[in-house]
Amino acid sequence: MATYNKRGFKAPKPKDIEDIEENVDVDVKNSTTAEVFSTLDENASKAEEWVAKNQKIIFGVVGVIAFLTVAYLLYGKFVTEPKEIEAAEEMFVAQQNFQQAVDATTGQDSLFTLALNGADGKYGFIKIAEEFSGTDAGNLANYYAGIAYLNIGKNTEAIAYLDKFSSKDIVLSALAKGAIGDAFAQRNQLKDALEYYEKAARMNSNELTTPRFLYKAGQTALTLGQKQEALNYFTEIKESYEAAPEARNIDGLIGLSK
Repeated sequence: MATYNKRGFKAPKPKDIEDIEENVDVDVKNSTTAEVFSTLDENASKAEEWVAKNQKIIFGVVGVIAFLTVAYLLYGKFVTEPKEIEAAEEMFVAQQNFQQAVDATTGQDSLFTLALNGADGKYGFIKIAEEFSGTDAGNLANYYAGIAYLNIGKNTEAIAYLDKFSSKDIVLSALAKGAIGDAFAQRNQLKDALEYYEKAARMNSNELTTPRFLYKAGQTALTLGQKQEALNYFTEIKESYEAAPEARNIDGLIGLSK
């Protein structure tokens, strides 16, 4: 039986098929790329339209940010810096009276009172803390005022001022918390005192303040009858701070705690 091919038709060779497939792939790729660019163009147009419609708001926001930045810099330059200098100048006499009180063997109360209330036409720590609130000097005045009040036995005032004080200095921050503990101890509020001694000891571990307030925490816990807690504090001093002055007679306190 004879077979016939239709006129003009030739079966594609394998190479011809590959060329056709490649052309199809290219067309599909070109179509997809065109769609992507079309979408990007549409999104860009929408973004441009949004910016055009809201440019007043955008410029307003940018303007406010720029204004606040400049205002902040100017405030620091022309308000904060001069205030810091003025506060430091006012602090000089108060600090002198405070140091004299610390060094004195008699008349301490009157010198601490001068440091608090001012002398020689200069502010004391109370006024400095009030007038220069927000400055470094004003913050430091809270610490000085708290310690001065603690030394003259006004523990409520001492707690109030020391509680306002904050510092990144690892020693000073711990001393402030520990001084609040001392104020509570003087008021015979031993549970509160123990809480602040614990805070002071744990704030920043160091060779100076940590053993000091662990020691006070241990003594306070012992007075409260909390022997296990006292033993823990005293043992920590013995094991971790053997070179500290508080470690000299620690074995005796460990014996009392058992």
